[in-house]
Amino acid sequence: MRIVIALGGNALLRRGEPMTADAQRRNARTAAHAIAPLAGEHEIVITHGNGPQVGLLALQGAAYKPEEAYPLDVLGAETEGMIGYMLEQELGNLLPFEQPLATLLTMVEVDAADPGFQNPTKFVGPVYEKAEADRLHAEKAWVFKQDGEKWRRVVASPAPMRIFEIRPVRWLLEQRTIVICAGGGGIPTMYEKGSDRKLIGVEAVIDKDLCSELLARELSADLLIMATDAQAVCTDWGKPSEKAIHCARPDDFKQFSFPAGSMGPKVEAACHFARTVGGTAAIGSLADIAGMVRGERGTIINSGFDGLTWH
Repeated sequence: MRIVIALGGNALLRRGEPMTADAQRRNARTAAHAIAPLAGEHEIVITHGNGPQVGLLALQGAAYKPEEAYPLDVLGAETEGMIGYMLEQELGNLLPFEQPLATLLTMVEVDAADPGFQNPTKFVGPVYEKAEADRLHAEKAWVFKQDGEKWRRVVASPAPMRIFEIRPVRWLLEQRTIVICAGGGGIPTMYEKGSDRKLIGVEAVIDKDLCSELLARELSADLLIMATDAQAVCTDWGKPSEKAIHCARPDDFKQFSFPAGSMGPKVEAACHFARTVGGTAAIGSLADIAGMVRGERGTIINSGFDGLTWH
């Protein structure tokens, strides 16, 4: 099978963990151990989140004068290289020497008129107490929204329209290369208004799950896996009535509501992939990737299922 595996930002840097290189390296190693056993039988493409990492770089950039700070598209490119390097190295330490791996910086086109620019929803960076979030809002004009019991910065998250490097990804797959691309939803770009196809960067963060779904469709993938810090898609999350969904059709999710800042985009992307190309999508924990490939773990979504079943 051709499998696109989307590693969530919280899968690579878990809530409450220090945002250190050692912590990220450790989680990259965990991801590599989950993915490496699949490489012998399947074509693998890996994407990843970068919200915590981009937020950290933005905080580091606060040491500069406002006019000297790097924009989010450049920070996104930096995180693609950093996380790709760690994943490549950890996978290479587990796989045969002759197995090729490649990290590809990936530009993704967005629309300047996308409504996401008017309503920022994408979480980036660490969590804060309310008082600290209010201080940063006053100092930096950052927008914050509640994330659980804490507060996090949110930025614009326009929908992905086109992946510019899709042909090189296909070429690499033809050579049996494990490809790491479209990290953090890709580097947001658009054509400058009034120009003759002049491409420019955009101050935004594209949703990684929606971009991974677009990538999976354009690669004609058989399976789209979204690995996160939850074992499955759950209804009534955090309540005594919480239940984990095992198998479902895309339309089965219409009766439920999921948070826009976390599980919502994953469910939306998984359902769109299953509905439009007839493939299978899975949502679950990083440690259960092999189980999701077998259809045993996580939440599995396919239009051909008979109906909703639960774990």
